[in-house]
Amino acid sequence: MAQVLEFKLPDLGEGLTEAEIVRWMVEVGDVVAVDQPVVEVETAKAMVEVPCPYGGVVTARFGEEGAELPVGAPLLTVAVGEPADAADPSASAAPAGGRPARDTGAGAEGAGEAKGSGNVLVGYGTSEAPARRRRVRPQRTAPAAPAEPVRVNGRARTAEPADGPVPVISPLVRRLARQNDLDLRELTGSGPEGLILRADVEYALRAAAARGGRAEAPGTEAAAHAAGLPQAPAPALVGGAPAEVRTPLKGVRGAVADKLSRSRREIPDATCWVDADATELMRARTAMNAAGGPKISLVALLARICTAALARFPELNSTVDTEAREIVRFGHVHLGFAAQTDRGLVVPVVRDAHARDAESLTGEFARLTEAARDGRLTPGELTGGTFTLNNYGVFGVDGSTPIINHPEAAMLGVGRIVPKPWVHQGELAVRQVVQLSLTFDHRVCDGGTAGGFLRYVADCVEQPAVLLRTL
Repeated sequence: MAQVLEFKLPDLGEGLTEAEIVRWMVEVGDVVAVDQPVVEVETAKAMVEVPCPYGGVVTARFGEEGAELPVGAPLLTVAVGEPADAADPSASAAPAGGRPARDTGAGAEGAGEAKGSGNVLVGYGTSEAPARRRRVRPQRTAPAAPAEPVRVNGRARTAEPADGPVPVISPLVRRLARQNDLDLRELTGSGPEGLILRADVEYALRAAAARGGRAEAPGTEAAAHAAGLPQAPAPALVGGAPAEVRTPLKGVRGAVADKLSRSRREIPDATCWVDADATELMRARTAMNAAGGPKISLVALLARICTAALARFPELNSTVDTEAREIVRFGHVHLGFAAQTDRGLVVPVVRDAHARDAESLTGEFARLTEAARDGRLTPGELTGGTFTLNNYGVFGVDGSTPIINHPEAAMLGVGRIVPKPWVHQGELAVRQVVQLSLTFDHRVCDGGTAGGFLRYVADCVEQPAVLLRTL
């Protein structure tokens, strides 16, 4: 006889207390294998696929897509042990479609006692590929439920069964459509083989706004009309946009808001800045890339300069333990860098950046940036930084006063590199100039140390040969 086990939302580490369900990967009746991913959730740090530690048949799911669940809340229940259709010989016969159901062995795996790996994070499961999931189908088919009216872009319509799966891969695209009551079956994707992209959804929403339509809860207007109640007038528009838009501070946006607020509350920060002639650094990069081999990125060179500067001024590679009233100085540099994504601002961390050369740094920056944009960063890749590099020049701005990435002690900001008049070797010339800014925790050092760090960085930018002394 099967035993029903409850799988709860696990502790995903790094102090995370809740997660939002982005996409269910199984349905009730599916057969799952041990360590098979069953749900994709979004935490305050990353998108994570959560594997189930039990093998068996899914009997219930808890929480709709978009719902937030605390750690320890039930996710689903799994019947472990003898399969539900084991007593029915016809269950192993070919279904109506003519294809025999595939045996995953889930029943034999749990025949004696309930077994599970206990590993609930992706990358820590069994090495074998999970068995293909199948659904336990009843022998008789219930009558199809009548179509229900739904609301799409402010207009009532009757939902029709889809001819096939909606061509959408990204769970973020599905959620954007769901939050705005947009039926994806109404769209024609511009991606490969008709794949619906985020740009397609955003275009449809803009088109609906231009027509005066707005997302509403399904059936709200129809219910009010049927009850004889006056319909609420449309909100006043300002420049074609709704008069008020509210966005919940949750997920990545909420985590960023909490961290920045805490940084401002706890850290007595100060900022200093300097203009530097980056002409020689740009020439050095051009020469490196002309010599063959993998291309070296500018941010990798700046990161290499940062690690060399931190070796000279280790006070800035530290944190303050407020409870112990101690400054904790690190012997390694885990370099964070700011990356803007569709989910908001995230700070991936390059581990042991001090031990990497420019080529290795270039590759790691590229890997983490791609993972950040795809929402594939793990909590471990977003935490543990000791110093942060913020290249806000990519936004076309010259300067900024960065907010320290709590609990670190400093952040280096880099503006855009643009041609400007500059006195070079006693004569006025057009040079490639960049503004560098350093925000630092005044508890870990005084202005002399911060100024020395920033001046060394500027010297390396202006004369890259200065780095040769530390190589």
